Amino acid sequence: MTPQDYVQQKAVASGSSFYYAFLFLPPQRRAAITAFYVFCREVDDVVDEVNDPGVAATKLAWWHREVDQSYQGNPQHPVMQALMPLATEFGIEARHLHAIIEGCEMDLRQTRYLDFVGLRGYCHLVAGIVGEVSARIFGQTLTETTHYAHTLGLAFQLTNIIRDVGEDALRGRIYLPVDELQRFDVKAHEILQRVDSQRFQALMAFQCDRAMALYDEALQQLPAADRRAQKPGLMMASIYRTLLEEIRASRFPVLKERVSLTPLRKLWLAWKVQALGRL
Repeated sequence: MTPQDYVQQKAVASGSSFYYAFLFLPPQRRAAITAFYVFCREVDDVVDEVNDPGVAATKLAWWHREVDQSYQGNPQHPVMQALMPLATEFGIEARHLHAIIEGCEMDLRQTRYLDFVGLRGYCHLVAGIVGEVSARIFGQTLTETTHYAHTLGLAFQLTNIIRDVGEDALRGRIYLPVDELQRFDVKAHEILQRVDSQRFQALMAFQCDRAMALYDEALQQLPAADRRAQKPGLMMASIYRTLLEEIRASRFPVLKERVSLTPLRKLWLAWKVQALGRL
């Protein structure tokens, strides 16, 4: 199996909304974003799939070393072998990959965030940096587009947090800020035990409103000159906003189930952005 086959198979198997946006890219950009996406999945899976925090930390330390030696011309892992021939062309720097690993390392030592400022710092590493690199691969021409990419990445990550409240609780993690739990009188043990309530519903409506506002903010930040190049990001925004609307319409069942869109619906939403140029 070639490195390119490896990342392609991993991307397809993930079933992620991101994959549907990649389909409309030219081959070289599609190869770059696929390899970068699979890198993100590889390091994220270390935290989600390795039960021993010490083992997970060792694996992430290995990824730091792998990034360094890859940029020195000696990649060992197939995802890095697929990514490195494209890194210079699309401005993918070692600091970007190290930042993403550092975000995953935060999950090993922190399961709560006191306030949104703290949560936003975490989101910057695991999502804002991802948005920044993705915008470069898609064809960013203006520096202002980086602000859009960071804001959109934050919106994506908050959507993930809302969708995955129940799954994260099973891992002992609560990403919802402590001060906001207190504001809505939702106890941490209620979330860990996946107890629904009107208070929880109000808390999630607040989280949803903030994420929706960030999607609007991101779209306002996107320069018109880069709008065409950033269509893949707009496709993902369409899919994620629709998912968020589904979660809200179904009254936030996220403690007990994972709400998702069908592959056909994701493809339809992506195609509409490709054809019409707007959400």
